[in-house]
Amino acid sequence: MTSGAGEAPPPLKDGITTLLSRWNGLQMAIQNEWGGRDSVQKSHQLASDILSWFLQSKETVLCLEDLESMLHESLLLTFNTEIEDGSIEQVAEQLMLLHEEHMQAKD
Repeated sequence: MTSGAGEAPPPLKDGITTLLSRWNGLQMAIQNEWGGRDSVQKSHQLASDILSWFLQSKETVLCLEDLESMLHESLLLTFNTEIEDGSIEQVAEQLMLLHEEHMQAKD
């Protein structure tokens, strides 16, 4: 797979994918196909959506609550999954830290 010009360097994209692959709630939704037969594809779309959110937010301050809302909404609408174990907040925090590290590495 090739990426187009202007996209984030692989470490951020890979980091997002890795974090999502370690998220038990999301992995359970994928394995049980709670989002339908294309649950794996939907998880890839979620990773792309997160990457796009980070890239489009260059001029604005990123808000942890916005990312948490995106994750919650995506799981609810895409995977018919309501996660209330605190993992959405944990994953959002980890994603924000990953993004901060990526931005510092670019400077």
